[in-house]
Amino acid sequence: MAAIEAQTLDMSAILMQAYSLGDLIKDSAETADYLYWKKRKEEDPQVQELLKLFQKKKDLFEECQRFGHFHPDYHSALEQARSIQEQLDSLETVRRFKEAEQRLDELLFSVSETIARSVSDTIKVPSNDPLASGGGCSSGSCSSGGSCSGNCG
Repeated sequence: MAAIEAQTLDMSAILMQAYSLGDLIKDSAETADYLYWKKRKEEDPQVQELLKLFQKKKDLFEECQRFGHFHPDYHSALEQARSIQEQLDSLETVRRFKEAEQRLDELLFSVSETIARSVSDTIKVPSNDPLASGGGCSSGSCSSGGSCSGNCG
């Protein structure tokens, strides 16, 4: 019975530390910056108007995409959606929001990686980086049978 009690105590201690770590992340400059720019983006009328327009163009493209490249409006619909996306990306509030989001993502990845590496070098670490999931040490591909460059060293 004592072993189960010790495991429960260890798990509760781990959870308490995890909650403390979560509070530190919530109180970080990266989170504050992210939340600030998220609010600014949501309150920006130009962003909201372009988002509505983008959704319409995206819906049109998805309708065309059902038939593929042979749909007569496929390329036009794709270009229209890309054009609106470029307009959105050129706005300061959207650009700054994406930058803040990237910094927060990097912080979360760094924390996840630190925790995982403290347990084992072969544990997979989740990442939003599409290049990291294609192989490489941070994706844990050497231990998981995936493609590996052999440089995990």
